Amino acid sequence: MYEPTNIDLLVVDDNEDFRGTVVRRFHRRGLAVEEASCGQAALDLIQQREFDVAILDMVMPDLTGLEVLEKLKETQPECEAILLTGQGTIESAVEAMKLGAYDYLTKPFPLAELEILIQKAYERRQLNKENRQLKALLKRSEPKWDMIGQSSAMLDVYRLIERAGPSDKFLLIQGESGTGKELVARALHSSSSRSEKPMVVINCASMSDSLIESELFGHEKGAFTGAVSAKSGLFEVADGGTLMIDEIGEMPASMQAKLLRVLEDGWMRRVGSVQERRVNVRLLSATNRDLKEEVEAGRFREDLYYRINVMTIELPPLRIRTGDVALLTSSFLGPDWSIEESALPALESFSWPGNVRQLSHVIDRAKILAEDNIVRLCDLPAEITESLRSPASGETQGSEDFHYDRLDDLEREKVLEVLKRERGNKARAARTLGITRRSLYRLIQKYDLTDAIEKILGLQTD
Repeated sequence: MYEPTNIDLLVVDDNEDFRGTVVRRFHRRGLAVEEASCGQAALDLIQQREFDVAILDMVMPDLTGLEVLEKLKETQPECEAILLTGQGTIESAVEAMKLGAYDYLTKPFPLAELEILIQKAYERRQLNKENRQLKALLKRSEPKWDMIGQSSAMLDVYRLIERAGPSDKFLLIQGESGTGKELVARALHSSSSRSEKPMVVINCASMSDSLIESELFGHEKGAFTGAVSAKSGLFEVADGGTLMIDEIGEMPASMQAKLLRVLEDGWMRRVGSVQERRVNVRLLSATNRDLKEEVEAGRFREDLYYRINVMTIELPPLRIRTGDVALLTSSFLGPDWSIEESALPALESFSWPGNVRQLSHVIDRAKILAEDNIVRLCDLPAEITESLRSPASGETQGSEDFHYDRLDDLEREKVLEVLKRERGNKARAARTLGITRRSLYRLIQKYDLTDAIEKILGLQTD
């Protein structure tokens, strides 16, 4: 229930008797009411103060209700408008709905019905305002980097980036494949004094000794078969900036020794050259292996390990990032897409062995299969939907009574609840649910809600 004294109401109607009746009624209800006898007077008031709800007569001598509505939405987009129409202007009222009006009433109507609409319009206005404030708050708390997540595990990562970024020390970024190690490296680079200089990346996975050496240090013309011209290495390209060596745990032993020499004094030679070049590079290393175990197993040089690991930043796997799956999903979907309520639990309960990269690919696949820009449970891969059940009992992970049929029950209940709240108005129900009217008709057919809607309409007319 709303607090009436919180509502700033604007009543615009050229019929003095009707306008006076409406104003007196809502003054008694405790609303803060302003009135205008014509469209221009309404625009003057709109320039002076902000309103929560505006009641606009469709036909006035100077400006139409549509013209006032257009100006209102330009200056106060969050103000909800209710249009008052006669039988001859219903078509214009429908046009007003397209311009953002909350609803319309056809004269004559009971004032009690108008009061209900004002209440609902105000509630929607407050909801939109709260959503806007929440988005603004989240934006203020977002890190400066292109990273998504508000889980405690990710907040720890952000704090480390803020502390270690400005440093010029060599850092090790460890985490499972797909956790975003390169994003962290770029955030560290952008937080450093080297941010105006280049950052370059090399991935050592499945690269031969000779190829890694040529990529890192460059080569002279004729240094080996195929070297038809001289080439700068990535150490030279990144001079003054940052070099990220991804999957450094895959680097062959012979290359580890050569890398250590460059890191110790900054001097390097291109392949096939005797000339030494000095480079000033900050090294960020990344790996999905436990390098300490690799050192103990003799597969990684201990001296290189301590050289590249002044500090380690551990990236959390997606399965422990509570709440981040929904944020990432929303980001991957984009502004013109949505996900139905029953599909999100499947994504959140999955273990994500491929982490954020896998989630991104799953959403890309779902968008190809989806209709009406809405991702549904049936658009997700089988291994995702099966995650709702535990292997032994068929029950949903983290819940003893959440089954596949329960997902349909939840969706049916939600659709029916909104239809009842909107008194069977399918256009308003679709907007409230955030779906197209076509999608709503499909859900009505899927859950056989036609009789229920007729009952709702019947109760309304009794």
